[in-house]
Amino acid sequence: MDQFSKYLLTGLIVFVALGQFVQVITRYVFQVPVMGLEETMLYPTVWLYILGAVNASRENTHIRANVLEIWLTTPRQHRILAIIGEVISLIVGLWLLSWAWEFTRYAWRIWKESPTLYIPTFYSDVALVVGLTLMMVYTVWHMIRHIRDLAKGEPQ
Repeated sequence: MDQFSKYLLTGLIVFVALGQFVQVITRYVFQVPVMGLEETMLYPTVWLYILGAVNASRENTHIRANVLEIWLTTPRQHRILAIIGEVISLIVGLWLLSWAWEFTRYAWRIWKESPTLYIPTFYSDVALVVGLTLMMVYTVWHMIRHIRDLAKGEPQ
């Protein structure tokens, strides 16, 4: 799974960068914009952002402001704080996931299309529910790991 996500994210980064490069060259150097390129770049860009967040969740490297860690002195206290953080993340994430699910159902029902190329926007809209679902899976996984380590008494 790590290899797949690494290659997928790298491919998306390369594809988005290449698309932006082509857009800049054709528009500002040759003065001939490529019609529809901006529309097609929306899909890999949205998936790149969402899957990048999933990757940060998988690696447990999201940005945190753990000010409380300054006053906590023992590894046990740090582990309890991590569990509380994972529980809060899970509550907020599940709440956002319910909204994303409603949005996905709406996008499926409406089935909007892009204005120039008529590509269904559902393919970018569904990224949100897929990404949040994966982030919640990783959040539960990290929470279980923290609880197991706390029960074993292992340091952080």
